[in-house]
Amino acid sequence: MRLFEYTVIFEPAEEGGVVVHIPALNGLATQGETFEEAKAMALDAIKGYIETLLELGQSVPEEAPSSRPIVERLSVSL
Repeated sequence: MRLFEYTVIFEPAEEGGVVVHIPALNGLATQGETFEEAKAMALDAIKGYIETLLELGQSVPEEAPSSRPIVERLSVSL
């Protein structure tokens, strides 16, 4: 068994719910009505994408640690 880790971006959708992007997997995207559902959908999409690549004998993209974005909230007092 091999562990794969990817940066996953969760964004609120204009029409409601949450859109999920997985940039390292050729722009793979999914969505859910709630954050929890979107996270579950992302895990399922990633698993299916990787399984398909392996079935086709293709290599699985790996995300270099240095290419991962740093996300942090900053507070500024004025």
